[in-house]
Amino acid sequence: MRRCSAGLAAAIGALVLIGQQSDPAAQRIQQGGALTIGAVIALTGNANLYGQDQRLGINLAQRWFDGRPRTAGSPAPPRLRLQLEDGGSDEATAIAGFNLLINGGALALIGPTLSQQAFAADPIAQRLGVPVVAPSNTAQGIPQIGHYISRVSAQSSVIAPLSLEEALRRDPSIRRVAVFYAQDDAYSTAETEIFQEALAARNLNPVTVQRTQLADNDFQTPITAALQRNPQLVVISVQAVAGGNLIRQLRELGYRGQIVVGNGLNTPNIYPICQRWCDGILIAQAYSPDLDTPINRTFLRLHQGVNPEQPPSQMTAQAFTAYQVLAEAITRLQQQGRLQGANLGQARSRLMQELLSGSYDTPLGPIRFRADGEVLQDRFFVAEVRMQPDGRRGRFALVRDLSLASKPATSPPERGSP
Repeated sequence: MRRCSAGLAAAIGALVLIGQQSDPAAQRIQQGGALTIGAVIALTGNANLYGQDQRLGINLAQRWFDGRPRTAGSPAPPRLRLQLEDGGSDEATAIAGFNLLINGGALALIGPTLSQQAFAADPIAQRLGVPVVAPSNTAQGIPQIGHYISRVSAQSSVIAPLSLEEALRRDPSIRRVAVFYAQDDAYSTAETEIFQEALAARNLNPVTVQRTQLADNDFQTPITAALQRNPQLVVISVQAVAGGNLIRQLRELGYRGQIVVGNGLNTPNIYPICQRWCDGILIAQAYSPDLDTPINRTFLRLHQGVNPEQPPSQMTAQAFTAYQVLAEAITRLQQQGRLQGANLGQARSRLMQELLSGSYDTPLGPIRFRADGEVLQDRFFVAEVRMQPDGRRGRFALVRDLSLASKPATSPPERGSP
């Protein structure tokens, strides 16, 4: 009987050991071993226009972190390993990427690219206690998915109305506004509500609201319907490919008024799509290459080394920032001795706590986090697209630099294209 009990105990112990070995969160962090930061971004599908910028930003941040000079006598920085997975442009691919990285033992995740994907994939990381830093999810409610979810991308309610204010500052006589948005996209539907609330606050109810689909490329019917209402201003909340085509077709069909666009068009990858018709569109941004700070100058130098023809986009800067805040939080944990002897689950929990408690000097400017993971950033920008004569290249030219903690700064002088 005792032999059976001993055998049973041994069997149970073996099963427990096997269970621990199969559970990545139970594995001990090896001293001096590499820690994995996983990234799930859109490398395929329509959202790959953003993913191209994000992959560049993450790679530049990795290069920056690995190349930082060490102070004599300071402890060696943690060894970080980047594992990049394609999140595609749909929910299922993002979920698969999250599962792959979490099961593979990633300490933390960056991504996914789209808010629509985040609402599907982030709950998996939350349930398993894996920190997530969103580089480009601006829809309302992203950090509120759970304690392990944060973002470095300012929510649309903070940033979107700034470009609208600039359009109305330029032409106070505007009374007739047409709105376009993609009704099957979480980001677009959230942002258009914010735009429309901002219009209503100024007693400017849209003369027409045109609903489109993510996959749409031909907008002649909704544009024709909108132009019959003689709009003086068009406000667009769609993703990059559709947005570039919509702008081009608006101009081709005769619209000559101002165009305000949302964060979905916040990438220079729209230039080859709308070409010379991109010229003059207004957009609010959380990043400007004109920001004169040491970290942004370093970021600009790194970017110029791989892409000297154009300045970095907001998507690139935010992806850089997502990696940066994780790397700095991990470094602090290591210096505090809070990684030594911890298993992966404990390290993930401690990392989330450290991430939220820190302040960071980033290319976006100084940022920190609320307790719920929402980014706190008070410096923003309004830019105007200025295309070069060839109609293929352009830039987001800064027209206003604003601080939510103070009055708007004076607009910079007009500047020609580089």
